[in-house]
Amino acid sequence: RTPQPIEELEKQMPETYNQFVEIVNKLENHYHDMQDMEFTIEEGKLFFLQTRNGKRTAQAALKIAVDMVEEGLVTKEQAILMMDPKQLDTLLHPAFDTEEMKKHEIIATGLPASPGAATGKIAFSALEAKERHEAGEKVILVRQETSPEDIEGMIAAEGILTVRGGMTSHAAVVARGMGACCVAGAGAIKVDEKNKTMTVNGKVYSSEDYISLDGSTGDVYEGNIATVEPEISGHFGTFMSWADEIRSLKVRTNADTPHDAAQAIKFGAEGIGLTRTEHMFFAEDRIFIMRQMIVARTEEARRAALEKLLPMQKGDFKGLYKAMEGHPVTVRFLDPPLHEFLPTKEKEIADLAAELKLSVADLNGIISDLHEFNPMMGHRGCRLSISYPEIAEMQTRAVIEAAIEVNEEMGWNTVPEIMIPLVGEVNELKYVKNIVKKTADAIIAEKGVELKYLVGTMIEIPRACVTADEIAKEADFFSFGTNDLTQMSFGFSRDDAGTFLKHYYDKKIYDFDPFAKLDQTGVGQFVKIAVEKGRGVKENLKLGVCGEHGGDPSSVHFFHENGLDYVSCSPFRVPVARLAAAQAQVKNPRK
Repeated sequence: RTPQPIEELEKQMPETYNQFVEIVNKLENHYHDMQDMEFTIEEGKLFFLQTRNGKRTAQAALKIAVDMVEEGLVTKEQAILMMDPKQLDTLLHPAFDTEEMKKHEIIATGLPASPGAATGKIAFSALEAKERHEAGEKVILVRQETSPEDIEGMIAAEGILTVRGGMTSHAAVVARGMGACCVAGAGAIKVDEKNKTMTVNGKVYSSEDYISLDGSTGDVYEGNIATVEPEISGHFGTFMSWADEIRSLKVRTNADTPHDAAQAIKFGAEGIGLTRTEHMFFAEDRIFIMRQMIVARTEEARRAALEKLLPMQKGDFKGLYKAMEGHPVTVRFLDPPLHEFLPTKEKEIADLAAELKLSVADLNGIISDLHEFNPMMGHRGCRLSISYPEIAEMQTRAVIEAAIEVNEEMGWNTVPEIMIPLVGEVNELKYVKNIVKKTADAIIAEKGVELKYLVGTMIEIPRACVTADEIAKEADFFSFGTNDLTQMSFGFSRDDAGTFLKHYYDKKIYDFDPFAKLDQTGVGQFVKIAVEKGRGVKENLKLGVCGEHGGDPSSVHFFHENGLDYVSCSPFRVPVARLAAAQAQVKNPRK
């Protein structure tokens, strides 16, 4: 039978209806939550069979929490605890039309690396994705795995699908930063980038085939599924304003472009905790100059190339400072190994050699020299600035000159924070900091202005944690790079570990992915040691975290309990971190 609205009961059995309303209110007042109740009426007598807290969508959960505070049923603090922070994800990203989704087959499942829904034709390279996007096509970028040089294709694509990689692989981290949908580590897929085909369960898909990705579940569907845009009602703003009143932990964002920074400000970010400057060098108008700098055999030639990059880098920072409206901005100096900027395919190497007026043999020799067997633990981070101080000089000039110009134009007092990555020994930080201070102070004196700036470091090497008291003497702030700290503590690569970690979860060796949720008993102890040693030397040492754990609720609780000043996460996770920080304060108030 078709159920009748409950109001029909009032017309048919007014006495029973009044009794029903009285019991409903009693149960709701007792449990301080929306109830899912079962009842029956037999011969005019009302029987309640059971009651439980009602399941609800994220939209409904927000409305119920706000309504219950306004009705005086719960306090703001109690309402904050009623919402699972991860539910907010569904409010911020597009989703598939539920009815449409049922008509399509799931062909593969990977890791839900970045939430949202995306549909488009398959593109097999970053260049192809960019060109087809510019021609008006919607594409999904499908790769074995992505690297920084794929950035323009990743921006152009509706979503990203990779065969390899985990929750903190390059594709996952960048996609979350952009708010793009991503499914990573879908091992059942075979990709042939040369012939532009994707094979799943014996079926071959080409550039003309549509696929759809659900980044919240990791499912890959065949065909084109319609998406619906999220609707954020007024309750969202009210609820989040309560979270901000309550929390003590600040929330910043990881952002590399003014667009990402502006998005994060809309979501309530209070600054930038990480700008990855390497992503700025892959743009079409810069990559050639960057390669000129890398292949240069003399300091003079390197400086000539860096001089060309300076105005571009300065423009980047000005855009970020303006987007952040005077909030603090932490800029990480160049971090990845230089070989990542060089081509790998024969034709690309030949084209670059011609542009650089080098022989192919000479260029191959340089590429071979830069090749490392374990590049993520090789010539990268602060080691680049120690080998090539001129890189640190150029980046310092760009950071400081941009801040001076924006402060003059806007009447602000932006305080840039320069972060030296991968420090494991205090003398590394000391050496690079001296270059930064010498360059920055000369510019400030020459311009005749006052500008405060900070020089700190990313704590991502276990040795840095256990010698944090020494490093703190030279640092204005610490920012924990928990992605690298996790990979170095466990001794496995965050890009490759997905292939074997699934066996660890199946066999209950690990309960969770340590790259997605902080391993508090191991990696967390390194953080604790560094906090205690650092603050033991400098009581007011500014402490933050900029690894992906900054947007994970259970990790945010850990950072709150251990006295950090802020967490930083990708723009679309900022509301999640704000709510998690408020819940941490309710459960474990800071003095």
